Amino acid sequence: SFKSYENTQNTSDINLNKRTKSIYTPLELQFIELKKQYKDAVLCVECGYKYRFFGEDAEIAAKELNIYCHQDHNFMTASIPTHRLFVHVRRLVAKGYKVGVIKQMETAALKAAGENKSSLFSRKLTALYTKSTLIGEDILIYTYIHRAYLDDSLDVEDVTTDVPDNYLLCVCENGEKLKDRKKGDIVIGIMAIQPTTGEVIFDSFRDCASRLELESRVLRLQPVEIILPSGLSDQSEKLISSITSM
Repeated sequence: SFKSYENTQNTSDINLNKRTKSIYTPLELQFIELKKQYKDAVLCVECGYKYRFFGEDAEIAAKELNIYCHQDHNFMTASIPTHRLFVHVRRLVAKGYKVGVIKQMETAALKAAGENKSSLFSRKLTALYTKSTLIGEDILIYTYIHRAYLDDSLDVEDVTTDVPDNYLLCVCENGEKLKDRKKGDIVIGIMAIQPTTGEVIFDSFRDCASRLELESRVLRLQPVEIILPSGLSDQSEKLISSITSM
């Protein structure tokens, strides 16, 4: 009996909002688990015929998309219609946010006919968009459906403006000798990908402490997004920080 009571207490603690002392709803608990996996993304969660934002994501969406945000149970929340998803995704990405789309993995009809009709919809991340990756079938299908069936007045520019033509750049380093690394000399490898065309550029080169070679390549490629290793040298980090701040 004591173990049973203890388990109940542990479950209640997990489901309890410590600030408001109220119980999280199943949807809120699902969102919390998803947010743990994608902490740096603004999550759009499919809920029937709309996508919802929760917590800080809802406040960001309200500010950047000029939509209404209000308290609902334990979270601030905001929502957009399903058919306007990619217009709003594009706007958030253009503002510099990483946006994750969480979709329902079951249809309402199939769920109603199944054994788990009273349980929560299963959901998972189906797309993650950044400035260099705002492309793909979802964007094209969305545009086609609206122009052909739903809204002839919707301009393709509403969806495709700001879709980048520039590169996603990855930088890595190899300090062959500790002495060389300390004085700043290093071998650098880069790979640049243009997702819209599939073009790939790669190169490796030895660079000095001033990172002139790295600087010339970054300025020539003008990437919209750069992926860096966790152990980047101070010289490279300072150079890339100065370029991106401009």
